[in-house]
This record gives sequence, structure tokens and C-alpha cells, in this order.
Amino acid sequence: MSRNEFSLVFQPQAELHSNRVFGFEALLRWDHGTRGAIAPTVFIPIAEECGAILKIGEWVLRMACAEAATWDRPLGLSVNVSAVQLHGGNLPELVEEILKETGLAPSRLELEITESSLIKDIGRALAVLHKLKDLGVQIAMDDFGTGYSSLSNLRAFPFDKIKVDQSLVRAVDTSDEAAAVMRAVFGLARGLKLPVLAEGVETDAELSFLRAEACDQMQGYLLGRPCPIAEFAQHTSGEGKVATPQPLSKHKLRVVKDSAA
Repeated sequence: MSRNEFSLVFQPQAELHSNRVFGFEALLRWDHGTRGAIAPTVFIPIAEECGAILKIGEWVLRMACAEAATWDRPLGLSVNVSAVQLHGGNLPELVEEILKETGLAPSRLELEITESSLIKDIGRALAVLHKLKDLGVQIAMDDFGTGYSSLSNLRAFPFDKIKVDQSLVRAVDTSDEAAAVMRAVFGLARGLKLPVLAEGVETDAELSFLRAEACDQMQGYLLGRPCPIAEFAQHTSGEGKVATPQPLSKHKLRVVKDSAA
């Protein structure tokens, strides 16, 4: 942080029925002075272990909200929150301070919480999430389907959306079991009146499956790669444009390299 080596990239999210971009997820990148690009999957767990994620997470939230507040269109902004931030910091107070400082409307901010981050102290997590909801912020359950998925958590916590992990999405056209799980998730979400966003959509086959199952929203390389926000000016300014998902076979090597992030 002191060397200004962190930066943010943004990945578009779109409604499946119309392909219209409704928001962006802010993603952290680290370009080390001598080591080059370091993947978030490498440095984020270390930052969480040593507690540095509190300062890093605050930086990400502040910078992302400040950026979104400059957009002509009031698109949504999604920001990941770690278990350390949820349980060890003053997250509701920090979010309230940053929203006031940047002028971003609370309804435009969505905080993504992994279900695994809830189990450390369910009582505290529930209290924090309710405080965030009182601010008008949206809460999404991230990485749903990766090991801790619980129906009781979906009922107990005030989630506004379910984000299905890319590991399930990428198997729907090759695995009957993955497809069955996805259909069960969609049915559950409809019963709870929660929209579902499918992460990691990369192929036309995956997109066709999601549309056939009436999935609500999508995010992934088929729609757009994480890039500096300037590259998405056609969506953040004026009336915006409808995004057209494109096959990425010609970019396959680059997709494999970046998929862990």
C-alpha cells in the first residue's frame, strides 16, 4: 500500500434475459515492483492470517466506492468482505463512514460474504449483517455451493442474492450431477425469492443452460474480463449499452492464466 502497488479492476455483471450491465465487481490486483503481478489467491490468505486484510479491505472499499460515485449511471458496485473484516473490525461503522465520505448511495453497494466466514461466530456475524442492512446496503452470499452451503444460513441471514461458485457453473454442460445441483439451487432461490448470479460463465453452452433454467444474472469472461474501469466507459456513462457475450476460445490461454483471480 505504501508503494502504491495495489490497483482495482472491475468485472461487469449483467441481467441474463437482456444482457444489460447492471453493476460491477471490484477486484484487487497487486503489481509488485520486482516480482510482477501477484495473484489474489496468493496474497489475500496471507493478509487475512496476519491481519493486514483490515487495512487492505478498507482501502479497497474506499477506492471502489469513490470510483463508483463518479459514474454517470447509478450502477451497482460489489465488494468482497473477508471473514476477518466481518468478525474483527468495525465494518458497519466503516461502511457508513465511506458512504458518507464518497456520496455513494447505500443501495448501490453490495457486500459479498462467503458462507464459510459466517461459521466462526454466527451470532456476531448476524448482528453485523443486520447493521449493514440497516444502512441500506445489499448483502450477497458469495461462492455458494463450495462446501458450507446450509439452508439454515439462507433462512437466518438477511441475504439479498446468491452467487453460485464458478466451479459449479463450469461443470453444468459436462456433469449431470453439477447440472442437478444447479437446478436445485435455482429452485431453492425461487422459493426464497432470492435472485441468483452465476459466476465464471465462459462458454455459450454454460450460458444456454443458465438461460434455460431462468437464472437471473451472470458474471464471467464470456461477458467481460476484469479491466480498469475506463475500458467500460460505454456502460458507466450516458444511457449505457447492452453487453453482447462473445465466445472466448481465441483467448483461451489468457483465460486459464487469470481464472484463479
